[in-house]
Amino acid sequence: MAKLSIVKVKLDREVNGYIVSCAGTKEAVVIDPGLPVEKIVEQLKGIKVRYILATHCHPGHVAGKDALKEAAGGETGLHPADAKQFLRSADRYLIDGDELEFGEFKVNVLHTPGHTPGSVCYVIANHAFVGDTLLAGGIGKQTPETDLRRQMMSIGTKLLRLPLTTALYPGHGPASSLERELAQNPVFRGAPAPR
Repeated sequence: MAKLSIVKVKLDREVNGYIVSCAGTKEAVVIDPGLPVEKIVEQLKGIKVRYILATHCHPGHVAGKDALKEAAGGETGLHPADAKQFLRSADRYLIDGDELEFGEFKVNVLHTPGHTPGSVCYVIANHAFVGDTLLAGGIGKQTPETDLRRQMMSIGTKLLRLPLTTALYPGHGPASSLERELAQNPVFRGAPAPR
């Protein structure tokens, strides 16, 4: 069975960047390429970057994408709604249901609008990289482009359909699990149990 390696990189603005690699092939995906890029690059020794993906286009989560591509290669990807909102470009514009292969794994794209219009979560095996859609104990802070109603709908219609054992890797703070967040996160108070 293929083995997945996940390295969390603490970046500026308290952003979590992630390097997710296939142990067998040494191919990787970098999620939320913030700054400084050097902190990400130093973790890439012996790894081939296939994709550089942003969960959303707030600067802390995407500011390093072009410099990282120049240093490590790989295709950049983000949702077209955020590309338009924040005037960002990418090699690939990702929509709900897209799949990207790296090594022996697939990245499944879930469009989870709300925090920003183009917020997405990336699911790899039983790991979900959720950006600021859902944090341990809360959700990402609201900004002018946040639509809280849509964000809650995204959580309910996309994230709550994942298995309860899914590990959650947010854009800020510690990792968690869907089961733990359902039990402890105030955003789920009064929510019906998932089916």
